[in-house]
Amino acid sequence: MSMWHAIGCQLQHPQGFAGRLAGAAMRVVNARPNLVAVDALQVGPHDTVLELGCGPGHALSVIASRAPFNTINGIDRSSVMLGQAASRNAKAIREGRVRLMAAEFEWLPFRESTFDKILAVNVIYFWRDTRRVLDGIRRVLRPGGRLVIYATDAASMRHWKFASPDTHRLFDRAALARVLEEAGFDRRRVCVEEIDVMAQVRGLLATCSMHG
Repeated sequence: MSMWHAIGCQLQHPQGFAGRLAGAAMRVVNARPNLVAVDALQVGPHDTVLELGCGPGHALSVIASRAPFNTINGIDRSSVMLGQAASRNAKAIREGRVRLMAAEFEWLPFRESTFDKILAVNVIYFWRDTRRVLDGIRRVLRPGGRLVIYATDAASMRHWKFASPDTHRLFDRAALARVLEEAGFDRRRVCVEEIDVMAQVRGLLATCSMHG
């Protein structure tokens, strides 16, 4: 396995010491995407929130600081990431405001219409079955609820040697809008914007709302 492929695998599913290093890198690289995505989520004072692929827990901590009376849930496949998220959000977890769970994205362990807001930042590349994940999101999102997905645009990611087809599925603006619409989100309620994240890195911010 090449070094670049190994890095891609760790980003896909962080494990061991290398996974802990990946989590530290994610906190830096995802700082602006997390803030942009959390802003777009528009969390209300009583919304119940779910983050898919919470990683080291930065977005969870931002939401918890802004919405001190909300219930905020984070799931991840990686025990290393859940450990880092638990450390970062220890106080909110003790207070019962943040809850973490190990789960597969394709099998969301929640009842129908559980969440008002759902967030997924830099994780859609790793969904084994994108349609199944989005079907699950629609199932657990309440009427009038909001989904926000952030992904780095394919044109930027093609320059990154670790983002190989073996580990990452890349999206441009049209492809991201298409998978959301094919999963049943109303085209009129899907918006995918291009945003400049940093020098030579362009991101995609997708927002979708369920019928009220």
